Amino acid sequence: MFPNNLTTLSFANRGHDEALDVWRAAADLVSIRWQTFLESEAESRRWAFASYVAALDAEEAAAADVEGFNMRKAA
Repeated sequence: MFPNNLTTLSFANRGHDEALDVWRAAADLVSIRWQTFLESEAESRRWAFASYVAALDAEEAAAADVEGFNMRKAA
């Protein structure tokens, strides 16, 4: 069966590509925040760790968005 609405298909693919870009950016941020934590002084370590955890949460949310697109594509 072929899609009968190429505009809708195009928007769906763009959404998936954007979700992947957001996930990659979030993963990069996790790496940066972890490095910041490792290099932080004692007085800023608590903030650096909280910042790292927030980046992990953002990456998890972005991964869930990508998975949502993958599940819709599989259906």
